[in-house]
Amino acid sequence: MNWGVFEGLLSGVNKYSTVFGRIWLSLVFIFRVMVYIVAAERVWSDDHSDFDCNTRQPGCRNVCFDHFFPVSHIRLWALQLILVTCPSLLVIMHVAYRKAQDQKHRQAEGQGKLRLYPNPGKKRGGLWWTYLFSLIFKATVDVVFLYIFYRFYKNYTLPSVVRCEIPPCPNIVDCYISRPTEKNIFTFFMVITACVCILLSLMEACYLVGKRCREKLSTRKGSRRDERLLDKDCCCAHGEQSGLELGRQIFHGTDYKLPIAPIPTSSQKGTDAVS
Repeated sequence: MNWGVFEGLLSGVNKYSTVFGRIWLSLVFIFRVMVYIVAAERVWSDDHSDFDCNTRQPGCRNVCFDHFFPVSHIRLWALQLILVTCPSLLVIMHVAYRKAQDQKHRQAEGQGKLRLYPNPGKKRGGLWWTYLFSLIFKATVDVVFLYIFYRFYKNYTLPSVVRCEIPPCPNIVDCYISRPTEKNIFTFFMVITACVCILLSLMEACYLVGKRCREKLSTRKGSRRDERLLDKDCCCAHGEQSGLELGRQIFHGTDYKLPIAPIPTSSQKGTDAVS
Protein backbone atom coordinates (compact mmCIF):
# COMPACT_ATOMS: atom_id res chain seq x y z
CA MET A 1 0.00 0.00 0.00
CA ASN A 2 1.24 3.48 -0.89
CA TRP A 3 1.17 5.31 2.44
CA GLY A 4 1.95 8.65 0.77
CA VAL A 5 -1.28 8.51 -1.24
CA PHE A 6 -3.12 7.31 1.85
CA GLU A 7 -1.79 10.23 3.89
CA GLY A 8 -2.75 12.73 1.20
CA LEU A 9 -6.23 11.24 1.07
CA LEU A 10 -6.69 11.56 4.82
CA SER A 11 -5.45 15.14 4.83
CA GLY A 12 -7.90 16.01 2.06
CA VAL A 13 -10.85 14.50 3.93
CA ASN A 14 -9.77 16.24 7.14
CA LYS A 15 -9.43 19.60 5.37
CA TYR A 16 -13.05 19.77 4.20
CA SER A 17 -14.67 18.30 7.32
CA THR A 18 -16.20 19.97 10.37
CA VAL A 19 -15.10 19.28 13.95
CA PHE A 20 -17.45 16.31 14.18
CA GLY A 21 -16.12 15.02 10.87
CA ARG A 22 -12.52 15.18 12.07
CA ILE A 23 -13.39 13.24 15.22
CA TRP A 24 -15.25 10.67 13.10
CA LEU A 25 -12.27 10.35 10.77
CA SER A 26 -9.85 9.79 13.65
CA LEU A 27 -12.14 7.20 15.20
CA VAL A 28 -12.56 5.30 11.95
CA PHE A 29 -8.95 5.16 10.88
CA ILE A 30 -7.41 4.64 14.31
CA PHE A 31 -9.90 2.51 16.22
CA ARG A 32 -11.45 0.64 13.32
CA VAL A 33 -9.09 0.39 10.37
CA MET A 34 -5.89 -0.01 12.39
CA VAL A 35 -7.48 -2.49 14.82
CA TYR A 36 -8.84 -4.42 11.86
CA ILE A 37 -5.47 -4.57 10.10
CA VAL A 38 -3.25 -5.16 13.13
CA ALA A 39 -5.30 -7.45 15.37
CA ALA A 40 -8.64 -8.63 14.02
CA GLU A 41 -7.29 -10.37 10.93
CA ARG A 42 -4.90 -12.43 13.04
CA VAL A 43 -7.59 -13.42 15.52
CA TRP A 44 -9.86 -14.77 12.76
CA SER A 45 -7.04 -16.22 10.62
CA ASP A 46 -7.56 -19.75 12.04
CA ASP A 47 -11.34 -19.50 12.00
CA HIS A 48 -12.02 -22.50 9.77
CA SER A 49 -8.95 -24.62 10.44
CA ASP A 50 -9.52 -24.69 14.21
CA PHE A 51 -13.25 -25.37 14.01
CA ASP A 52 -13.28 -28.90 15.48
CA CYS A 53 -16.23 -31.29 15.61
CA ASN A 54 -16.40 -34.61 17.48
CA THR A 55 -16.99 -36.67 14.34
CA ARG A 56 -15.00 -37.96 11.40
CA GLN A 57 -17.90 -37.92 8.99
CA PRO A 58 -16.66 -36.37 5.70
CA GLY A 59 -18.23 -33.01 4.99
CA CYS A 60 -19.88 -32.65 8.39
CA ARG A 61 -17.42 -30.04 9.70
CA ASN A 62 -17.66 -27.90 6.56
CA VAL A 63 -21.45 -27.96 6.56
CA CYS A 64 -21.65 -27.01 10.24
CA PHE A 65 -19.13 -24.20 9.82
CA ASP A 66 -21.04 -22.77 6.86
CA HIS A 67 -24.28 -22.93 8.87
CA PHE A 68 -22.98 -21.11 11.93
CA PHE A 69 -20.62 -18.73 10.07
CA PRO A 70 -22.36 -17.81 6.78
CA VAL A 71 -20.13 -14.74 6.40
CA SER A 72 -16.85 -14.18 8.18
CA HIS A 73 -16.51 -11.25 10.58
CA ILE A 74 -13.41 -10.11 8.73
CA ARG A 75 -15.10 -9.92 5.33
CA LEU A 76 -18.13 -8.15 6.74
CA TRP A 77 -15.95 -5.58 8.49
CA ALA A 78 -13.86 -5.06 5.34
CA LEU A 79 -17.00 -4.42 3.27
CA GLN A 80 -18.39 -2.14 5.98
CA LEU A 81 -15.22 -0.02 6.16
CA ILE A 82 -15.08 0.31 2.37
CA LEU A 83 -18.68 1.50 2.14
CA VAL A 84 -18.28 3.85 5.11
CA THR A 85 -15.21 5.62 3.74
CA CYS A 86 -16.40 5.95 0.12
CA PRO A 87 -18.71 8.98 0.77
CA SER A 88 -15.72 10.95 2.09
CA LEU A 89 -13.98 10.33 -1.23
CA LEU A 90 -17.11 11.59 -2.97
CA VAL A 91 -16.78 14.92 -1.14
CA ILE A 92 -13.12 15.22 -2.19
CA MET A 93 -14.05 14.47 -5.81
CA HIS A 94 -16.75 17.16 -5.69
CA VAL A 95 -14.25 19.73 -4.40
CA ALA A 96 -11.75 18.70 -7.10
CA TYR A 97 -14.49 19.13 -9.72
CA ARG A 98 -15.21 22.64 -8.42
CA LYS A 99 -11.54 23.57 -8.60
CA ALA A 100 -11.30 22.28 -12.17
CA GLN A 101 -14.40 24.23 -13.23
CA ASP A 102 -13.07 27.38 -11.59
CA GLN A 103 -9.74 26.97 -13.36
CA LYS A 104 -11.44 26.57 -16.74
CA HIS A 105 -13.60 29.63 -16.05
CA ARG A 106 -10.58 31.78 -15.18
CA GLN A 107 -8.71 30.62 -18.29
CA ALA A 108 -11.69 31.42 -20.51
CA GLU A 109 -12.68 34.76 -18.95
CA GLY A 110 -9.27 35.99 -17.83
CA GLN A 111 -7.50 36.25 -14.50
CA GLY A 112 -9.11 39.58 -13.62
CA LYS A 113 -12.67 38.24 -13.77
CA LEU A 114 -14.64 37.02 -10.79
CA ARG A 115 -13.98 33.45 -9.80
CA LEU A 116 -16.69 30.87 -10.37
CA TYR A 117 -16.10 29.45 -6.86
CA PRO A 118 -14.30 31.91 -4.52
CA ASN A 119 -13.83 29.09 -2.01
CA PRO A 120 -14.30 25.66 -3.67
CA GLY A 121 -14.14 23.83 -0.33
CA LYS A 122 -16.90 25.88 1.29
CA LYS A 123 -20.01 23.80 1.83
CA ARG A 124 -22.51 25.78 -0.25
CA GLY A 125 -24.87 24.73 -3.02
CA GLY A 126 -24.29 21.26 -4.40
CA LEU A 127 -21.33 20.57 -2.12
CA TRP A 128 -23.55 21.09 0.93
CA TRP A 129 -25.99 18.47 -0.33
CA THR A 130 -23.14 16.10 -1.20
CA TYR A 131 -21.70 16.41 2.30
CA LEU A 132 -25.10 15.91 3.93
CA PHE A 133 -25.77 12.85 1.75
CA SER A 134 -22.39 11.39 2.72
CA LEU A 135 -23.23 11.72 6.42
CA ILE A 136 -26.62 10.06 6.04
CA PHE A 137 -25.13 7.31 3.89
CA LYS A 138 -22.35 6.57 6.40
CA ALA A 139 -24.78 6.36 9.31
CA THR A 140 -27.13 4.13 7.29
CA VAL A 141 -24.32 1.74 6.31
CA ASP A 142 -23.23 1.32 9.93
CA VAL A 143 -26.81 0.72 11.08
CA VAL A 144 -27.40 -1.88 8.35
CA PHE A 145 -24.22 -3.77 9.17
CA LEU A 146 -24.97 -3.73 12.88
CA TYR A 147 -28.33 -5.33 12.06
CA ILE A 148 -26.64 -7.91 9.80
CA PHE A 149 -24.19 -8.84 12.56
CA TYR A 150 -27.06 -9.14 15.04
CA ARG A 151 -29.01 -11.42 12.70
CA PHE A 152 -26.04 -13.67 11.93
CA TYR A 153 -24.59 -13.76 15.45
CA LYS A 154 -27.18 -13.41 18.18
CA ASN A 155 -26.33 -10.60 20.62
CA TYR A 156 -23.00 -10.19 18.79
CA THR A 157 -21.53 -13.11 20.74
CA LEU A 158 -19.97 -16.43 19.77
CA PRO A 159 -20.58 -19.50 21.93
CA SER A 160 -17.70 -21.77 22.75
CA VAL A 161 -19.67 -24.87 21.66
CA VAL A 162 -22.32 -25.22 18.97
CA ARG A 163 -24.48 -28.27 18.26
CA CYS A 164 -25.02 -29.29 14.68
CA GLU A 165 -27.36 -31.93 13.24
CA ILE A 166 -27.30 -30.97 9.57
CA PRO A 167 -26.76 -33.79 7.04
CA PRO A 168 -24.34 -35.42 6.34
CA CYS A 169 -23.69 -35.41 10.10
CA PRO A 170 -24.85 -38.81 11.46
CA ASN A 171 -26.31 -37.36 14.67
CA ILE A 172 -26.08 -34.29 16.92
CA VAL A 173 -22.46 -33.18 16.72
CA ASP A 174 -20.65 -30.84 19.09
CA CYS A 175 -18.37 -28.34 17.37
CA TYR A 176 -15.87 -26.09 19.14
CA ILE A 177 -14.95 -22.55 18.11
CA SER A 178 -11.38 -21.40 18.56
CA ARG A 179 -10.75 -18.46 20.93
CA PRO A 180 -14.40 -17.40 21.40
CA THR A 181 -13.66 -14.98 24.28
CA GLU A 182 -11.06 -13.04 22.32
CA LYS A 183 -13.34 -12.87 19.29
CA ASN A 184 -16.22 -11.62 21.40
CA ILE A 185 -14.04 -8.83 22.83
CA PHE A 186 -13.06 -7.62 19.36
CA THR A 187 -16.65 -7.91 18.15
CA PHE A 188 -17.96 -5.74 20.98
CA PHE A 189 -15.17 -3.25 20.39
CA MET A 190 -16.07 -2.89 16.70
CA VAL A 191 -19.79 -2.66 17.52
CA ILE A 192 -19.22 0.12 20.08
CA THR A 193 -17.00 2.13 17.71
CA ALA A 194 -19.62 1.76 14.97
CA CYS A 195 -22.30 3.11 17.34
CA VAL A 196 -20.11 6.10 18.22
CA CYS A 197 -19.52 6.77 14.51
CA ILE A 198 -23.28 6.70 13.88
CA LEU A 199 -23.81 9.20 16.68
CA LEU A 200 -21.10 11.52 15.33
CA SER A 201 -22.53 11.38 11.79
CA LEU A 202 -26.02 12.26 13.03
CA MET A 203 -24.66 15.09 15.20
CA GLU A 204 -22.74 16.51 12.25
CA ALA A 205 -25.83 16.32 10.03
CA CYS A 206 -27.90 18.15 12.67
CA TYR A 207 -25.12 20.74 13.00
CA LEU A 208 -25.08 21.39 9.24
CA VAL A 209 -28.87 21.65 8.97
CA GLY A 210 -29.09 23.90 12.05
CA LYS A 211 -26.34 26.18 10.77
CA ARG A 212 -28.03 26.46 7.39
CA CYS A 213 -31.38 27.30 9.00
CA ARG A 214 -29.76 30.01 11.15
CA GLU A 215 -28.12 31.54 8.08
CA LYS A 216 -31.44 31.56 6.22
CA LEU A 217 -33.24 33.19 9.14
CA SER A 218 -30.56 35.85 9.61
CA THR A 219 -30.61 36.64 5.88
CA ARG A 220 -34.39 36.93 5.91
CA LYS A 221 -34.33 39.20 8.98
CA GLY A 222 -31.68 41.40 7.35
CA SER A 223 -33.72 41.76 4.16
CA ARG A 224 -36.84 42.66 6.16
CA ARG A 225 -34.88 45.26 8.13
CA ASP A 226 -33.61 46.82 4.90
CA GLU A 227 -37.14 46.90 3.50
CA ARG A 228 -38.46 48.64 6.61
CA LEU A 229 -35.68 51.25 6.48
CA LEU A 230 -36.36 51.86 2.79
CA ASP A 231 -40.09 52.25 3.41
CA LYS A 232 -39.38 54.66 6.28
CA ASP A 233 -37.14 56.81 4.09
CA CYS A 234 -39.73 56.87 1.34
CA CYS A 235 -42.45 57.89 3.80
CA CYS A 236 -40.28 60.69 5.22
CA ALA A 237 -39.49 62.03 1.76
CA HIS A 238 -43.14 61.89 0.74
CA GLY A 239 -44.25 63.69 3.93
CA GLU A 240 -41.70 66.45 3.44
CA GLN A 241 -42.83 66.99 -0.15
CA SER A 242 -46.50 67.09 0.88
CA GLY A 243 -45.72 69.66 3.60
CA LEU A 244 -44.08 71.96 1.07
CA GLU A 245 -47.03 71.71 -1.28
CA LEU A 246 -49.55 72.53 1.48
CA GLY A 247 -47.49 75.43 2.93
CA ARG A 248 -46.98 73.79 6.26
CA GLN A 249 -43.92 74.31 8.40
CA ILE A 250 -41.34 71.57 8.40
CA PHE A 251 -39.04 71.23 11.40
CA HIS A 252 -35.53 70.01 10.77
CA GLY A 253 -32.76 69.02 13.08
CA THR A 254 -30.14 71.33 14.47
CA ASP A 255 -27.64 70.26 11.84
CA TYR A 256 -29.92 71.25 8.98
CA LYS A 257 -28.50 74.01 6.69
CA LEU A 258 -30.72 76.44 4.82
CA PRO A 259 -30.33 76.39 1.04
CA ILE A 260 -28.52 79.48 -0.27
CA ALA A 261 -29.92 81.15 -3.40
CA PRO A 262 -27.40 81.98 -6.12
CA ILE A 263 -26.32 85.68 -6.30
CA PRO A 264 -27.08 87.20 -9.74
CA THR A 265 -24.17 88.60 -11.70
CA SER A 266 -23.89 92.15 -13.08
CA SER A 267 -24.96 91.09 -16.58
CA GLN A 268 -28.06 89.49 -15.18
CA LYS A 269 -28.85 92.71 -13.19
CA GLY A 270 -28.56 94.84 -16.34
CA THR A 271 -30.77 92.53 -18.27
CA ASP A 272 -33.37 92.69 -15.53
CA ALA A 273 -33.22 96.52 -15.49
CA VAL A 274 -33.73 96.74 -19.26
CA SER A 275 -36.60 94.41 -19.11
